[in-house]
Amino acid sequence: MRRLAAGLAILGVVAAGCDSGSESPDSPPAPRVAGDAGDPGTTAYDAAISRPHEDSVYPDVGDPGVDALHYALELSWDPEHTRLTGTETVLLRATTTSDDLQLDLARQLVVGHVWLDGNAVPFEHESKDLVVSSPVRAGSRHVLQLTYAGVPEPVTAPTDRADFSTTGWTVARDGTVWTMQEPYGAYSWYAVNDQPSDKAFYDLTISAPKGQVGISNGELRTRRVVAGRTVTRWHLPEPAASYLITIAIGHYTETKDTGPHGLPITYWTPPGEATSLRRVRYAPKAVAYLEGMVGRYPFPTLGVLVVPGLSAMETQSTVTLGDNRYALSRDVVVHEIAHQWYGDTVTPDDWSDVWMNEGMATYLAEAGWASSHGPSGSPPRGLDAILHRWSRFAAGMRGRYGPPVHYHPGSFGEGDVYYIPALMWDTLRQRLGDGEFWSLARRWLTSHRFTSQNRTSLAAWWSRQSGQDLTPFFHAWLSGATEPTWRASGGV
Repeated sequence: MRRLAAGLAILGVVAAGCDSGSESPDSPPAPRVAGDAGDPGTTAYDAAISRPHEDSVYPDVGDPGVDALHYALELSWDPEHTRLTGTETVLLRATTTSDDLQLDLARQLVVGHVWLDGNAVPFEHESKDLVVSSPVRAGSRHVLQLTYAGVPEPVTAPTDRADFSTTGWTVARDGTVWTMQEPYGAYSWYAVNDQPSDKAFYDLTISAPKGQVGISNGELRTRRVVAGRTVTRWHLPEPAASYLITIAIGHYTETKDTGPHGLPITYWTPPGEATSLRRVRYAPKAVAYLEGMVGRYPFPTLGVLVVPGLSAMETQSTVTLGDNRYALSRDVVVHEIAHQWYGDTVTPDDWSDVWMNEGMATYLAEAGWASSHGPSGSPPRGLDAILHRWSRFAAGMRGRYGPPVHYHPGSFGEGDVYYIPALMWDTLRQRLGDGEFWSLARRWLTSHRFTSQNRTSLAAWWSRQSGQDLTPFFHAWLSGATEPTWRASGGV
């Protein structure tokens, strides 16, 4: 932060609230599924096998009984009535033996029908919990399909930050749809296991009114006009956590660029806004700088999406930036792209470890980048000068919001998970030396590529690789009530 089924018409729906359904002679046949997305026996998505668990900070979102492997979404947007219709296919693995499966789906989206492995099954949809009644055994794989429709609404965010108060499906004043959904909120527009320990592959087909375009993560496979509507097909070739999925629908200009090693870069900016495009075209330089620090850019493409919001988000391989001076500043552009390594390649498996994302991205961008290149519009400042300023207010943040791994649940994404871990990483760099520190920072990513990890696995790995017991070090910085001392290194 600053995340295919064939077409099927959505049948008539009732007012939002508590929905229920059951197998009946009137149930239509399950949607036809293209490719191996509908084959429970496929191994094509084994890279997305996860160990989901109940989140320690936000336990009411996500369900550890489901391990989603692949989501195929067909979405159609009606801006005149702000209505979304969807057909969804989820290839999933049951992690426990149970009488039902559960996903998160906002109550505003009314479910029409549900099928499991091609058979209509009973379901209940109360509040945001979609519960599908069908016995499953631990380790079994299934294809869950559903249709839904409704008027999506954003979700209240657990934070008191000024740059966002809601997450998920958002409709701007000009009619543009956009999403940022950390720590949760993806369930505002599709049925999902909305917790970061469960990564999955994604394919999205988005139908929008002609003249508008639907944008998402990964590779744009096709873009064509069908029956007077623009239809785009997107494929994300690596597993991603739900909070790293993005979607935008509106009037956009597509601009192509090239980064290091021929990396295809695409900018999606509001038409006629030359300033927005000029600011985000810093992306190739950002990638080149970050590759020098933490290794080769981890995805085959990079997108930069500008939306009418205030914040910014490291959505996987297509970063989402608010259309304002701060969110489009060089520091923020570098920060969000830095997350493609720390946050997207390796993702925390619990929201208590959001510091794993923010601490390193802050250290790379606001400290490392600014010390050598200078913040936007300013000359470079020494690394020690930047970190010294942070160290002066770190203890206050720890006292106000809590230690980085024990922050107050209603204060998500505050400075304690950014600046305190950044100071920690610099202290560890001084302890290990530049060469070993940056070598391990790169190897951590390649050793845990496209997985979700936590502070216990991170501390154990860094201890083992460095030959030092670093567990007390990480504990003091991340869990302790007293702020450890950061000392200047005399470097730049």
